[in-house]
Amino acid sequence: MNYFVGREPSISGYYLLRDGIDKYCVQDEAEFLFTFEKDLTIELQKLRSDLFFIHAAALEYQKRAIIFPASSGTGKSTFTWGLLQNELRYLSDELAPINLATMHVLPYPHALCLKSDPPAPYYLPQSILRTSRTLHVPVTQFADAVVSEATLLSAIFFLEYDSSATNPMIRQISPGTAAARLFSHALNPLAHSANGLEAAISIVKKVECFELHMTDLKETCLLVKKFLD
Repeated sequence: MNYFVGREPSISGYYLLRDGIDKYCVQDEAEFLFTFEKDLTIELQKLRSDLFFIHAAALEYQKRAIIFPASSGTGKSTFTWGLLQNELRYLSDELAPINLATMHVLPYPHALCLKSDPPAPYYLPQSILRTSRTLHVPVTQFADAVVSEATLLSAIFFLEYDSSATNPMIRQISPGTAAARLFSHALNPLAHSANGLEAAISIVKKVECFELHMTDLKETCLLVKKFLD
């Protein structure tokens, strides 16, 4: 794929151009990065329709891949940053491509994108990109924690933020519940048989699935680390 990007003087913004699409103009850098990543993600799914793409963070611990599906706004990327400070390693914070034949998660190590600064003690480094709406942490800031190889999927944690709870909690869920929830986070279900439902079922039959109720970031990260140990 070939992308052409640059400044758009007529709107004091930016433009994005790719073979097969009209020139797309945006007002600021936040909208530009969102538009570019969205288009790239969709095109990657077309190129690799053999993979089952899940909207989830993907991390590695002790040579095992763990994915964290969550709805937008749950705090998935902030949670990913916290886990990176607790000895987990980075596959992706947004996209988990699963090879259904081998049950491996492929790495997609792009810049970590947060909506706001995380709480103590998980401060962001100074050299990040701050736009009008987002914060982008380049992978060079945690290069030692980046995984470059496909990793066998070991567990799935469905994230839920519970502001009323006092302590984070992990509970195991049934394969039926897990399949329905995983299916709801699939990005390319129509590329697979039975509209992706068979793929979701095959995944949850092979890995343990949990519901993770998040509260305080540090406490939640420590709970997950202890649970994985």
